[in-house]
Amino acid sequence: MDPATFLTELKRRKVYRVAVAYAIVAWLLIQAASILFPTFEAPPWVMKVFVTAVILGFPVALILAWAFELTPEGIKRAEEIPPRESKTPRAGRKWTAIIVAAAVLATALLAFQFARTRKPATAELPKQIGPTAATTDKSVAVLPFENLSSDKENAFFAQGIQDEIITTLSRISGLRVISRTSTAHYKSAPENLSEIARQLRVSNMLEGSVQKAGDRVHINVQLIRADDDAHLWAQSYDRQLTDIFGVEGEVAKSIADSLQATLSPQEKARVETKPTTNADAYVLYLRARDYQTRPDNLMQDFKSAINLYDQAIKLDPNFALAHARLSATTSNLYHFYEPTETWKQKAYAEALESLRLQPNLGEGHLALGLYHYYMEGDYDAALHELALAAEALPNDGDVGLYTAAVLRRSGHLTEALAAYQHAEQIDPRNSITLYDSSQTYVGLRDWRKGAGGMDRVLALFPESFNVKIQRAYVEFYWKGSTAPIKAALQSLPRNLDPDGVVTFARWDVSLMDRDVNAAEKALVACQLDTITSQTGVPLPKSYLQAFIDLVRGDAAKAQTEFEAARPAIEKLVTDSPRNATRHAQLGLLFAFLGRKEDALREGQRAMELKPITHDVIEGAVAEDFYALICARLGLTDEAISRIERLLPTPFAVDYADESVTLSDLRQRWEWDPLRNDPRFQKILASPEPKTVYK
Repeated sequence: MDPATFLTELKRRKVYRVAVAYAIVAWLLIQAASILFPTFEAPPWVMKVFVTAVILGFPVALILAWAFELTPEGIKRAEEIPPRESKTPRAGRKWTAIIVAAAVLATALLAFQFARTRKPATAELPKQIGPTAATTDKSVAVLPFENLSSDKENAFFAQGIQDEIITTLSRISGLRVISRTSTAHYKSAPENLSEIARQLRVSNMLEGSVQKAGDRVHINVQLIRADDDAHLWAQSYDRQLTDIFGVEGEVAKSIADSLQATLSPQEKARVETKPTTNADAYVLYLRARDYQTRPDNLMQDFKSAINLYDQAIKLDPNFALAHARLSATTSNLYHFYEPTETWKQKAYAEALESLRLQPNLGEGHLALGLYHYYMEGDYDAALHELALAAEALPNDGDVGLYTAAVLRRSGHLTEALAAYQHAEQIDPRNSITLYDSSQTYVGLRDWRKGAGGMDRVLALFPESFNVKIQRAYVEFYWKGSTAPIKAALQSLPRNLDPDGVVTFARWDVSLMDRDVNAAEKALVACQLDTITSQTGVPLPKSYLQAFIDLVRGDAAKAQTEFEAARPAIEKLVTDSPRNATRHAQLGLLFAFLGRKEDALREGQRAMELKPITHDVIEGAVAEDFYALICARLGLTDEAISRIERLLPTPFAVDYADESVTLSDLRQRWEWDPLRNDPRFQKILASPEPKTVYK
C-alpha cells in the first residue's frame, strides 16, 4: 500500500479520532485514579499497574480502529466495507462531539486539580500563586496530617512529619506559628477553615497527607489562605524513606516564600540542617516524639520515649535533635516521677552532647534550661538557656511555657501569669499552656479561673483522664463536696489505671468519705504493687492499706502495714536524697509510726531542701506535710500556727492528703487530731482567706 492510500485509509477508518479520543480518556482516567486511589488507601504499586495498562491499551485501540468499523448494521471488519459504505458524515460528527465532550471534561478536571492542588503521586513540581497584600499576615497553623497508609500503625509517622514541619517553621522569626498541641484535635482537611483560623488567630493554614508504604513515602502539602480559601502554594513529595530527610526544611522555606517572610542566614542554615541521614533512626525518633508529647504526662509514656530515643541514638550517635529530646524527656521523668541521680546525670549529658554536636540547636538549649530548672533549681541559668532557645526557636510554644513556669516557681507570680497570658495569645489552644495556667490559678486558690482553664483543656482533650480527675478536685476545694470526684472516677473506663493514678484517687476520695470498704475495694482491684500518688511519689500498697486500717479503727494492723511499707519509702529517699517531697512523705510515715524525732527530722529536712522562698510550689508542699506531721504527733499549737500561715500561701494546695484548703481541713480524716481545738474550729468556721502573692 502506497503512503497516500495508507493515509487515506487511516482517515477513512477513523484511526486519528480514536487516537485522540483514547489519549484524552486515558488522561482523564489517570487523573481520576490519582485522586481516588489514595482515598481508598491503595498501595503505590496499584497506580503503577493501572498506568501501565492504560499505556499498553493505546496500540490495541489503534489496531482495533484499523481492523473494524462501526456501521448501522453493527461492527464489521474494515476490509468488508466498501469506501462508499463507510460511516456517514453524521456519524463522524458524533465522533467529533464525543471527542469535544471528553476534552471539556478533561479541562474541567484540570481546573479541579488546580483548585485542590492535587497531583500525580510522582510529581514534585510546586504550584504557587503570586503573593498578594492579604499574604502579608505571616501567621500559620499546621493542621494534623492525614494518614493515608494502609497500615494504621503508621499514624505516628504522619503526626511526626507534621510535628517536624512545625518545629522547622518555629525557627523562622518572620512567621508566627501555632503549635501542634493547639491544632491536634482538628480534622486533617476541615470544611470550616475560616472558623478554625479565627479560633487559632491565624490567617493561613497548612493541610497535608502522608502515605507510607514500605520504604516509600508520599507527602502532599498545601498552604491555604483561610479567609477566602485561596491556595497559595502546594507540592507533592514522593521519596524513598532514606531520602525523606530535609522535606521539612523544603516545606518551611516554601511557606516562608509564599508569605514573604525573609530568612536570615542563620535561620536558613537552621532550616536546611537535616536532623539525621539514618532512616531507621528517624522512624524511631518519630515514634519517641509520639510518646513524649502525649498530654497526660504519664511515667510509662516518658519511659517509652526514652527507650526509643536511646535506640535512635545507637543507630546515629550524631543525631543532635534526638539527644536534645532525650534530655528533655528525662528531665520530665525526673521532675514528675523519679528524681534519681541516674536520670539527672543522663539529662545533663544528653543536653551537653546535643549542643556539642550542634552548638546553636534551640532544642539543646531548651533541654539544658529544663535541666537547670528541674534538677538544679538554678532559675537564672534556666532563664539564660531559655533565652538562647528563644533566639533559635522564636515560635516554639514550649520556650514561652517553660519561661512562665520558671517565673512561677521562683515566686514571681504576677509576671508568671502575664507570661502565661502572653503565651496563650500566641498559641491560643495549646492545652499544655492552658493546663499550666489553670494550675497556677488553682495554686492561688482562684477556683473559678482554675476550673475554667481546666474546662478549656478538657474541651480540647476530653479523654485526658488526669485532668478530668483534677478538675473534680478543684470543684471539691471550691464547694466542699466529694461528689464531683466520684462522678469523674465513675465516668472513666473500668480498666483505665496508668501508674495507679486512678486507684489513688478512688482510695483518696473514699477515705475522705470515711468509706473504708470502697477504699479497700479500689486497692484490691488494682494489679500494681506500687501506686503513684498525685505528688508523684510511688507508694506501696501496704502504706495505703494502713490508712484504711486506721480509719476503720484497727490501729495495731495499721502499724504492721506502715512498718511493711517503711523499707520501700526509705529507699525512695536513699535513691533521691535531695528530693524534698520524698523526705516529707517519709516524715509523715514516721509520724504515723509514732517515731516523733525521725518524723520531725525528715519534715524539717524537706523544708531545708526546698525552702518556700526559693521554690514556692514544692516548698509549700513540704510545709503542708510538716503541718500534718505536727498534727499527727500531737503538736497542736505548731500545727494550727502553720495552718493559719499556709491558708493564704500560694500553692499550699495539692491533690493529696497534706493539702491545706478549708475543704481539705473540714473533710479529711488526717486532720482529726485537731478537731476539738477551738482555734481549729474557728478556722473551719471562717471564710477562706485571700491568697497573698506578688
